[in-house]
Amino acid sequence: MRTYHIDGTLPEGEEILVFGSNIQGYHSLGAAIVAVKKFGAVRYQGEGRQGNAYAIPTRWWDMSVKRMFTLPLEVVSEHVAKFCQYTQDNPDLKFFVTAVGCGHAGFKMETIVPLFKDAINCSFPEEWDLLLED
Repeated sequence: MRTYHIDGTLPEGEEILVFGSNIQGYHSLGAAIVAVKKFGAVRYQGEGRQGNAYAIPTRWWDMSVKRMFTLPLEVVSEHVAKFCQYTQDNPDLKFFVTAVGCGHAGFKMETIVPLFKDAINCSFPEEWDLLLED
């Protein structure tokens, strides 16, 4: 079942907050820092379930140049596929998906949203509805 929410809002119930992270799990910006402060996300864990949150890597930190980079779409797609499988393996859970990949990572919605089509029991940003329902 898909539902939709206003982007920038937070889950009010037992939903798991799904957020974009960097592969190193620094969780220092946007929904990632909210995931740490309010949903039990674990610093330095860049992917998967953590408390009442789920991290999907979209970026990585290069220590040699002290700069954050966006992961290639093919890599992000693999991480999103793992999340979609997690939703199917855990049909009793509900997920509140933020605009993963569409903020700091810089992907266009048209590129990211279709990757989530196999996810179940999710509430997505309302701007995603036409791209998920076609």
